[in-house]
Amino acid sequence: MPESTIHFFPSEPLVALLGNPNCGKTALFNLLTGSRQKVANYSGVTVERKEGRLTLASGKVLRVLDLPGAYSLYPRSLDERVTCNVLMGRAEGEKKPNLVICVLSAMNLRRNLRLVLAAKRLGIPCVVVLNMLDIAKRQGLEIDTTALSRELGLPVLTSIGIQANGADDIKRYLNELDWRNLHSLHSGVTDLDQEKIGEHIAHAETDNVSVQKILRNLNLDQVIPDRFSDRLDSVLLHPIIGPIILAVLLFFIFQAVFSWANLPMELIKSSVEYLGGELSALLPNNWFRSLLINGILAGLGGVVIFLPQILILFFFILLLEESGYLPRAAYLLDRVMGSVGLSGRSFIPLLSSFACAIPGIMATRSISNARDRLVTILIAPMMTCSARLPVYALLISAFIPDRKLWAGIDLQGLVLFMLYLAGIFGAMAVAWILKRFTSEQFRMNALMMELPSYHLPRLGNLAISLWQRAEIFLRRVGGIILVMTISLWALSSFPLPPEGATGSPIQYSIAGMMGAGLAHIFAPIGFNWQISIALVPGMAAREVVVSSLATVYALSSSSADAADALIPLISSGWSLATALSLLAWFVFAPQCLSTIAAVKRETGGWKIPVIMLGYLFFLAYLASFITYHVALAFGLG
Repeated sequence: MPESTIHFFPSEPLVALLGNPNCGKTALFNLLTGSRQKVANYSGVTVERKEGRLTLASGKVLRVLDLPGAYSLYPRSLDERVTCNVLMGRAEGEKKPNLVICVLSAMNLRRNLRLVLAAKRLGIPCVVVLNMLDIAKRQGLEIDTTALSRELGLPVLTSIGIQANGADDIKRYLNELDWRNLHSLHSGVTDLDQEKIGEHIAHAETDNVSVQKILRNLNLDQVIPDRFSDRLDSVLLHPIIGPIILAVLLFFIFQAVFSWANLPMELIKSSVEYLGGELSALLPNNWFRSLLINGILAGLGGVVIFLPQILILFFFILLLEESGYLPRAAYLLDRVMGSVGLSGRSFIPLLSSFACAIPGIMATRSISNARDRLVTILIAPMMTCSARLPVYALLISAFIPDRKLWAGIDLQGLVLFMLYLAGIFGAMAVAWILKRFTSEQFRMNALMMELPSYHLPRLGNLAISLWQRAEIFLRRVGGIILVMTISLWALSSFPLPPEGATGSPIQYSIAGMMGAGLAHIFAPIGFNWQISIALVPGMAAREVVVSSLATVYALSSSSADAADALIPLISSGWSLATALSLLAWFVFAPQCLSTIAAVKRETGGWKIPVIMLGYLFFLAYLASFITYHVALAFGLG
């Protein structure tokens, strides 16, 4: 007998917040539930629905869902699909909402009203909330809510999402609502299923006419420009000045990522060293101490130490989102991205990938074009993530002289910048090649992105968002790396060396035997057996390559200060050609296992992860082979 799944839904009424991106829906959700969620100022940031609970004055408890922003109920992207599935009762493990609160931006009724009319046709009881009414009044817009309610045939409430009491009217309305007689709030069709999509598309033209009629009846059919935003855009979107400002801004951001993170990273490193020393003094020298210090502690330290860099980068990204500048940056880069077959919408996920490829890959959910999303996922790992920095810093410090060039430019810093550029140009080259092999019907990549009004960022939202980013990173990434570190500790520790063994213990372990076999594969690109062994745990996380090299060279120092001890050893034992080859390898190296897991989750199978691993390994090997043999030709071997 086949098994069946039974879902037990909570008895509380379910209220869903529906609205276009940038309408203030998420800020209203925070006011209603007391929950904390990311509030951004560019389209598509709310990808997964978020739930909270609202306790009314009567004591009644409501479940509130913050649905992803959507422009229509005909889904063109993953976030819109989530919204449609919930509203139509097709979401896994979720019941159909009892009430839909349609949130409108008073600044853009022309676009927002289309979604209200589509939601009304679903047959779900609807209430309209007019948000940002204070901003509209400052712009000279006077909206008669009673007349709007009459035109829509739905109750219309008002809110100000950025004020502490901005949702009080909504709470009072929900408290007085007759929850047993909600059907009186709506009229329209009873449902919208997949078979009626064609009917839904036909309604879109009718909705356009209806919206024009409503706006005309409310004397709102004349567009009032946002003069402040227009003045800023005349500079920031200037075809010459705009890209220069963007380039300077990005340069400043990456400089801050490296310089501002030094102090917190040193504090984390010192804390890990201190804790490791305390555990070494307390525990006997056995396998359990090795597991605890070299496995668990090293794994956690290897993840947490890069958190400051990631949070600094996310701070600037969130700052640009909150201010409204980030979609403008995507607009400025649309022509460049279009030359390789992408749109400016891919810029945001690729920028996030400089901190870690995982959030960058997750951010592709807002890309509606399936082909663009897939290509962006494939090239996102080529952005130089923070996990590469320890390896780059080790090799640059060992082989690149610390001297100044013209205008005070540091040679080591210039090499690091060139490594970043190599990853960017490599990703653009891959995207261009994929463009050449994509049929014309899938190359319609015109950028359609809303440019919201500029806002002053709210520090509270930034702090909440950074906390959420840290939590997600440690939970989704840290857990995978910790498990893999423990597993690789076991592979590197067993079996034990035989009696009378003279080599490093790792040579006799399973990982050591794997490294010896890999040495034959990597010999043509200049890698010795020590590097080959270090690449094995490097598949779990690139940052553990430094500590793995320290183990291979039989160092007694902890992984936190292994780099300082390694520098004189590898600078005297390796050729410059080998070092340059290893740098080239890590520009294109196959991704860590946590990134592969993220790609599998986002693409729903192993096909894309396998393709990604294959092409990245090929590029890394090819780049290292060319680099190594060119270096040999110049006498650097």
